[in-house]
Amino acid sequence: MAPDRSRRTAPAPMAGAALLAERAIRSQVVLEGHDLAPSADLAVVGRRTTHGDGYRSHCWRVELPSGRARPLTRGPVRDTVPRISPDGRRLAFLRALPDRPDDGPRLMVLDLRGGEPWVAARPPHGAGAPAWSPDGGRLAFTAPVDPPRFIVGGTASRRSPTARRITRIDWRLDGVGHLDRRAHLFVVRVHEGARPRQLTRGDFDVRDPVWAPDGATLVFAADRGPDSEQHPRSTIWRVPDGGGEVREVLALAGPAAAPAVSPDGRWLAVIGTDEEDPPDDALPGIFVGPAGGGGIPQALAPALDRPVGVFADTDLAGWTSDPRPGPAWSGDDGLVALVTSRGRTRPWRFPVDPATGGPAGPPHPLGPADQLAWSLAVQGPAVTVIAACGDRAPELLPIGPAESPGTAPTPFAGRPTRLGSSWQRYLPPVAVDELEAPGPGGPIHTFVVSPPGTSGHSLPLVVDVHGGPVGAWGPTPPLEAYLLAGRGYRVALPNIRGSAGYGRTWTAALLGGRWGDVDAADVHAVVDHCCAAGLASADRLGVIGLSYGGFLTQWLAATSPRFRAAVAENGVTNQVSAFANSDTGPLYNRSARLGSPLTAAGVATLWRQSPLAHVEDLRTPLLMLQGEADLRCPPQDNEQLFIALRLLGRTVEYILYPEESHTYMATGRPDRRIDRMTRLVEWLDRYLMATPG
Repeated sequence: MAPDRSRRTAPAPMAGAALLAERAIRSQVVLEGHDLAPSADLAVVGRRTTHGDGYRSHCWRVELPSGRARPLTRGPVRDTVPRISPDGRRLAFLRALPDRPDDGPRLMVLDLRGGEPWVAARPPHGAGAPAWSPDGGRLAFTAPVDPPRFIVGGTASRRSPTARRITRIDWRLDGVGHLDRRAHLFVVRVHEGARPRQLTRGDFDVRDPVWAPDGATLVFAADRGPDSEQHPRSTIWRVPDGGGEVREVLALAGPAAAPAVSPDGRWLAVIGTDEEDPPDDALPGIFVGPAGGGGIPQALAPALDRPVGVFADTDLAGWTSDPRPGPAWSGDDGLVALVTSRGRTRPWRFPVDPATGGPAGPPHPLGPADQLAWSLAVQGPAVTVIAACGDRAPELLPIGPAESPGTAPTPFAGRPTRLGSSWQRYLPPVAVDELEAPGPGGPIHTFVVSPPGTSGHSLPLVVDVHGGPVGAWGPTPPLEAYLLAGRGYRVALPNIRGSAGYGRTWTAALLGGRWGDVDAADVHAVVDHCCAAGLASADRLGVIGLSYGGFLTQWLAATSPRFRAAVAENGVTNQVSAFANSDTGPLYNRSARLGSPLTAAGVATLWRQSPLAHVEDLRTPLLMLQGEADLRCPPQDNEQLFIALRLLGRTVEYILYPEESHTYMATGRPDRRIDRMTRLVEWLDRYLMATPG
């Protein structure tokens, strides 16, 4: 799908980076998730807008195929995770109250024929995503339960606890904080005043609950292993609706998640990895086994060499609160799930033999090729996604029936909505191109964002390194690329080695302690190619990145004099200390094969991959942006580099954003996001737009 430029106009001349960031972030709309009615003529979308220094989210009704939309909920609320009942008459969703941040989300129900929503369940610590029973009379959901795991005292009121007695390494999670309570499965009848029933208990968390078609049992993912804190491996379990024995029905060598039961109740599909202790390059796929347990799961596409259920790591794709990658059954003979390939994420159909549960043919993609999708809903042959196409912000995209190969494809079942992209009129227009830069490990697929009409012109170049490192840039630029192009920069978005969607070999090249090696070589190769092609000024080069991208930004600034400015956000400075400081440090280090600090040799391996080890050589002006509540790449790590640079008398600034976690650039308080974007652009302006000395 080509970008819709017919309704986009260039903004009025800007006074500077601050006004550009202000207009973009305060006008931005985000589609957070959706569901499709069984009749496939109606969808409900969650839509986020900015209000003052906060957000509101409401549910919108979308008629298909016309795309006409109207709001279903209103007011100062955050309504998310919409789920339509099997008869299409009611909507369940989660409601959070921004003025009561300590209250967890409550479970709401709304009659789609009219009326006001009412509270179906209000657990003390909040509810998780709802799932309708097949008869539409019950809702399943998860909720944290008492007693708390680690809290000592202080549980009878909202005061802080006396202490936390930590006995496991899984006591915290970025964006959540302390994991003081286990999440268990509840069922509530759908009428006002009904009391939820708790179905599961124990020292484990319930995830991804779904109903079996008979309505008598529920299926969910949980890690009940004896060593789950250090070697997590979720498997699939069943429990009767009335409570009772919890029984394992499907297990892989690695983790399994997102269970889906076939309409006839015979087969159970999951996204998972059938490798023990899987490394980052072990690509997740779809597996199918008997829904009642007792069989060996079969991989539907073992030769696909592309990750299923993995999303391209872009600014836009990170703005969803309700990712739904699949799998979802399309009848008894097929599954639909999202697959990432070369910067695009599209729904694919996986044919299934109803008699054996095995593959009935090769999988094939659905809908337009230029998709960056993450929220998938399927009803029979009808498929909808929330997806960005080209440089257009994400919209609800109805896709034609999930045809079998050889039939005439129907690209769309209806029009994309305009709910999520009309705000782009406040963004500068951009041109997005793709190139293959020659690299030491093979061609490096790179998206290039430029001001329109600058083809053949040499411009200041900013390299934006994605996170992960198992992420990937796509054709929809991150927000900062729009703003930088509006200021006269060209932005390179390279999918260097380690990126997802280019096959296992490309991802595996970064494993085994090679951070700062093959990845840095690929960035330099992209810069060399842009300079040789006349796209970039060799004396006006900058580099930016978040998370792993922040690590590589700091590494490049410390190991090369070619960059005149760098902006590192929530990066990694010292791999030795990050092992314990990060909420997922030990597990992540193992999957990324970074190394372990438990031996002298392991310390040497991690230190070799640390920007702090090269601090004496870091002379590039460096802006460090940091969420103060980030538990993934915490301040304690990045402060080491800042303090060292100050003691060395280097040009460095360190900006802390209170209360913000790892992805505050997309979900943080609007004024902080504006400040962050303004500082990023002005820092690059200061060093790249000035006349070289």
